[in-house]
Amino acid sequence: MRFGLFGSATARHSGPDVDSGQGYREFTEYNVEAEALGFHSTFVVEHHFTGFGQVSASLTLLTWIAAKTTTLRLGTAVLVLPWHNPVLIAEQAATIDLLSGGRLDFGVGKGYRHNEFSGFAIPIEEAEARFEESLEVITKAWTSTERFSHQGRYWRFENIIVEPPTAQKPHPPFWMGAGSPESIRKVAERGYNLLLDQFASFETIGERIALFKAEVEKRGRKFNPQDVAVARGFYVAKDKADKEEALERRIEAQRRLTASSIAPGRENKASILAFSDTREANEASALYGTPDEIAAKIEKLRSLGVEYILLNGGGHSRDNLRRFAREVMPAFLDEPRMRAAG
Repeated sequence: MRFGLFGSATARHSGPDVDSGQGYREFTEYNVEAEALGFHSTFVVEHHFTGFGQVSASLTLLTWIAAKTTTLRLGTAVLVLPWHNPVLIAEQAATIDLLSGGRLDFGVGKGYRHNEFSGFAIPIEEAEARFEESLEVITKAWTSTERFSHQGRYWRFENIIVEPPTAQKPHPPFWMGAGSPESIRKVAERGYNLLLDQFASFETIGERIALFKAEVEKRGRKFNPQDVAVARGFYVAKDKADKEEALERRIEAQRRLTASSIAPGRENKASILAFSDTREANEASALYGTPDEIAAKIEKLRSLGVEYILLNGGGHSRDNLRRFAREVMPAFLDEPRMRAAG
């Protein structure tokens, strides 16, 4: 199996005794250690206007992490294309890919949080159309060797050629966040890799992977299970009480997410919000517990087709990361070699 990281740094608001950069430095050190421990990748989120300091400039942060690492894949999970000038994004992402030696995984999505669309004064109803147009421009920017123009509904560009070129050819791998059957089919149709959220139940994850596999094979391509990355919260607990406290923190974060995502008096049908915030649902879906409990859950995920897990450890405890790497990961990394040897 393959393991990566998922999440973001946190920058506390400035004040006379507050170092707003501390959270970013700690997150960078967390990623540097993850690379040394054998993690494959880091996928960084993008959020705005939260009030609790989540990462907003994810490409900038990834550039810094790229300079501090040598093998770690650098992912976005996800860049919300409706908010961005697609040509500027293509230039910035290509720069990271070039400087990192071809380590960028370009994860994209449409967005779902009401407060973010409201903050940018962009109607959330336009999200899909803006996403489609931006995706078209970015793909053309990375694959065109000659100047081109674009006259669209939201963007116009005249006689441009986008520089620098990407290191990966024809471009960095596209990853797309999806959950509904229709969205998953579109990911397969485009030939992209699939990102699955950290809140869905194991059974739902299994159903989504099975659908994606069927759609990929229907189009005559070979399915690679590591083209699907499944995010999961993780916490290696010291004891039962420690686990309970961690689950309570997770539930609180879920409710905060829901509050920022839904407009007053309106329903948000985004698949990422279709989770239960009960304690039982969280214990079942998150990788919380002793090393043996976590290993059993990973075995269950693997039986459902999961071969690539992105771990979200709230707080970015390096002790938590080390315990997972030393007490859980080895069995899953070594087993394929053991099977081959047998």
